Amino acid sequence: MGQCKHPRVQVVAREEDAEFVECLECREIFESSEFEDMAIEDTTIANEL
Repeated sequence: MGQCKHPRVQVVAREEDAEFVECLECREIFESSEFEDMAIEDTTIANEL
């Protein structure tokens, strides 16, 4: 099974300087800044292919 690309996420919690999102596909929860980093990484890899 391939790694989830988290195509649909929703905000589940906010703290003072952090926002946490949950992937609606795989149910993983992570900080939104991590999600942005993943998207940048995926774009970079796709452009290199």
